[in-house]
Amino acid sequence: MCRSSDSQRHAVVIGGGFSGSFFAAQLAVHTNVPVHISVIEPRDVLGAGVAYSTSDPAHRVNVPAARMTLYPENPADFDTWFCNSGELGADPEALWTDGSAYPRRAAFGRYVAEIIASRSSARTGVSIEHIQDHAVAVEQTAHGYEVERAHGAPLHADIVVLATSHPPPAPPRLVAATLGGDPRLVSNPWDPTALHGIAPEDDVAIIGTGLSMADIVASLDQRGHTGNIIAFSRRGLLPRGHAACQVPFTWFAANDTPDTALALSQLVRRKVAEAAANGVPWQSVFDELRGNGKKIWDRLGTVERRRFLRHLRVFWDSHRYRIAPQIEAVLHRKMRDGTLVVLAASLTHARPGLDKIALGIHPRRKPAAHYAQLLVDRVIITTGPAHGTVVEQIPVLRSLARQGLLQPDPLGLGVLVDGHGQVIATNGIAAVDLFVVGPLAREQYGELMGMPQISAQANDVAMYAASLLREIATTELASRG
Repeated sequence: MCRSSDSQRHAVVIGGGFSGSFFAAQLAVHTNVPVHISVIEPRDVLGAGVAYSTSDPAHRVNVPAARMTLYPENPADFDTWFCNSGELGADPEALWTDGSAYPRRAAFGRYVAEIIASRSSARTGVSIEHIQDHAVAVEQTAHGYEVERAHGAPLHADIVVLATSHPPPAPPRLVAATLGGDPRLVSNPWDPTALHGIAPEDDVAIIGTGLSMADIVASLDQRGHTGNIIAFSRRGLLPRGHAACQVPFTWFAANDTPDTALALSQLVRRKVAEAAANGVPWQSVFDELRGNGKKIWDRLGTVERRRFLRHLRVFWDSHRYRIAPQIEAVLHRKMRDGTLVVLAASLTHARPGLDKIALGIHPRRKPAAHYAQLLVDRVIITTGPAHGTVVEQIPVLRSLARQGLLQPDPLGLGVLVDGHGQVIATNGIAAVDLFVVGPLAREQYGELMGMPQISAQANDVAMYAASLLREIATTELASRG
């Protein structure tokens, strides 16, 4: 069993993607007691995670580099790094016609990794260690936790921070029942080998029309794919692009925040119309909405949050999570030439054949008799992370749930936590020393998918955790006195 020294506290972060790594970096800044931070992450580097570890050159950040700062006080930090590090010279296509840069995602991963490395030994008594392994269980003890690993001795922890990755999409039941195990089904589009074996002339069906679908289409295009692609979802909404120019539009009033999903929808529609009348793009309305997302989410009760998720989430996702113009251009080009068709339709059946897979779809707002059958070579699932089953899917979360130390949130977004990111046990009491950072805490925070929101939450939790470690150290010192 690995333990820190008597004078040094030990924090274990499970998951070294952006959320966990940025938390570790901020804890190193905020702590005023010696602390060793172990980040358990199977990838080669810290900070990349699912999103920024991709080596696919078609995958680009979804917002301009100038808006991806980790630090509000230095908004141009990543943009400056990208231009001065030689990354822009190696990727001139990142520069768009308006002068904004949309780097490949791997570049942002390298940027974050450099920041983590600089923090790992920046202060005496504070260190960050990358443990390239998988955490398989967490057991509570009388003096903290023991974190079991797939390889190596367990780690003792005064505090544990859960920053596990997004779970892959869950195939629709019809697909899982009939195509499960079929090599022509790609159920995890984030797997680096997901598109291997797809021939240039193969016809492909994509279930889901969001950001992952756009990535898949761009990747196939990069590989010289010329076959037909049919993407469908119940509403058939594509992720939107960015405005030609950024125009600030301040409209949010904290003292007049809607408390129902319907009122929120009506307010946003009015503001979009008001902006349009003044020559302001709708994107500016959503930027203001996004910046005040936590205040708006806090105003909605559980019932209204459920209504939002059921009725408005698909519209929020398609307008909030925009795509890089390079990827948007690929989608539009392929739709113009007919090799990409996007439909609003529901799946009615999926049948494997010797040569083709047959998918039945029912177009939205059509009578029951109207349906179409697609014959394709491959089926790819891009319905988004299956957060509703994340506790069952991830061994560490499952082990904590078994002990009653953790529970899914009531909205199926991840894990139930309080306002400090502390996990709420099944008895309703928040754990003092067990935290969640990143998207798994969305039920509490509302908007925790974008990098600015994640970095703000991770920083807040790091500050709180630093104060807790100080209390632990002080109490232990007093007990020895």
